[in-house]
Amino acid sequence: MRRELLAELLQLNPAERLELIGDLWDSLEPDDLPPLGEDQIQEMERRVAEHRADPDSALSWEEVRAELRSRFG
Repeated sequence: MRRELLAELLQLNPAERLELIGDLWDSLEPDDLPPLGEDQIQEMERRVAEHRADPDSALSWEEVRAELRSRFG
């Protein structure tokens, strides 16, 4: 990356930098992403096994959203 461009981007306020991060992330195709590490794969497998063992413990998106809104407004 050009130093001038980086210097300019670092002058953005935090909200603008976060928006840029999101825009850049959203611009990536799934094939552009690096492969998962072994620890990430193991964690996903652990979570799937946990869910299969007790599927009733899962929360719906509506429940999660309500909890987040009550905690963080």
